[in-house]
Amino acid sequence: MSKRKECVAMLLAGGAGSRLFALTDKNAKPAVPFGGKYRIIDFALSNCVRSGIDTVGVLTQYRPQLLHEYIGAGQPWDLDRICGGVRILPPFSCRAGADWYSGTANAIYQNLDFIEQYDAEYVLILSGDHIYRMDYGKMLERHKQSGAACTIAAIRVPMREASRFGIMTLGEGGEILRFAEKPREPESDIASMGVYVFGREKLTEYLIADAAARRSAHDFGKNIIPAMLRAGEKMAAFLFDGYWRDVGTVRSLWECHMDLLGEDPALLLPRGNDRVLSRSENAAPHYIGKGAVVKNVALTDGCEIYGKVEESVLGTGVTVGAGATVRYSVLMGNNTVGADARVLFTVADAGAEIGEDAAVGDESGEITVLCEGARVEIGESFAEKGGEQ
Repeated sequence: MSKRKECVAMLLAGGAGSRLFALTDKNAKPAVPFGGKYRIIDFALSNCVRSGIDTVGVLTQYRPQLLHEYIGAGQPWDLDRICGGVRILPPFSCRAGADWYSGTANAIYQNLDFIEQYDAEYVLILSGDHIYRMDYGKMLERHKQSGAACTIAAIRVPMREASRFGIMTLGEGGEILRFAEKPREPESDIASMGVYVFGREKLTEYLIADAAARRSAHDFGKNIIPAMLRAGEKMAAFLFDGYWRDVGTVRSLWECHMDLLGEDPALLLPRGNDRVLSRSENAAPHYIGKGAVVKNVALTDGCEIYGKVEESVLGTGVTVGAGATVRYSVLMGNNTVGADARVLFTVADAGAEIGEDAAVGDESGEITVLCEGARVEIGESFAEKGGEQ
């Protein structure tokens, strides 16, 4: 059986996610729960499957145990293949010059042998911490047609936020003329999504050169892309007009959850054959008790509601007691909100418990975070903010 693959995906999932604070104390950012029944990494993995890419290397590093267990052999995403499929690629130091991944480019460099064993003509590089649905096949076709050495997925962002991203200046044909990583004064609103398609030989060439550069940060946005532009390589942009969100901060994670709500949600997650695939828990249907109030809520199986829940997202197995109020909050799963408690503008990780008559968060609109397994005692008030908003 031939092992050759036209395109291999490399999914960067090793970041610490420090701006998510307590939510990543124990887990890598791609393993953070999302939307009641998913984890963040589900979106990139599902995109690969829907795009016909069946060979995915997942590069892990920071607190990888849960992520490894969650991905397993890849069955939920139909990536349990004898040839290809999903493969976990942690850093290892059994060969000279190898160590912990020191940047996004270095992570790929240390795994060039994984790419080479499939004799892939193209390499798709992804981030494991973004929420979006995308057909990478269309991007690959754009790359082939343009004849570019590298194609970068791009999206328009508000100019006030442009300095947070890698910003591109494009020519009339969509070719990339200039690229600046997080510029103080952006000259355009076209931002990199952190999704790249490279020809394998060209990628290998620049990764080897970058690995030998002592002062390099070994990063695609800071080093590889600028080096290719300086060398005169043809670079193309693939403009994406769908929903995309970098959930790197507590505020952005909360806002992305709020985008699931309403009659016409900004983030629509289809069901059926086009659904986001995940390793879901088996749970009984949710139950809404007599006298309970549920308005504009994304409710997952296994929930029991006896109080009032509005404008919120509840994961599997959440219980809200009688007389309790939950508003503008995200409860990630297996949480208990005691009778007469009040929860406002809060993100509670899995297993966090809120006692009877306790108060978490406030009306300020700033987000309070409860870490995994946290306990707010009976009658206690807690409104510690989640850092960067």
